[in-house]
Amino acid sequence: MARISEMHQKWLKEPKYKKAYDALEEEFVLAGAVMDVRNRAGLTQEELARRMGTTQPVVARLESGRSRPSMRTLERLAEATGSRLRISFAPLEAKRPASR
Repeated sequence: MARISEMHQKWLKEPKYKKAYDALEEEFVLAGAVMDVRNRAGLTQEELARRMGTTQPVVARLESGRSRPSMRTLERLAEATGSRLRISFAPLEAKRPASR
């Protein structure tokens, strides 16, 4: 049986799949950052929710990447985990011309 990572690598060669996957990159990055900051603070989702003044399902949605949190939510997350919120912009990667 093929592993999911092997299937993912195979599917990335398909233009439609790659385009859809790339479109979700920022959501995956944000979800990963939320999980990382919670884990660094040594908190469970329930503990983080309590500190943020919200519920565990809200934290779970943040960690799933299924929501786009407001600045206020991100500020509460930073405060609850003893972190500093930093937002930055990075240049888009230049597309390389197709090789001939």
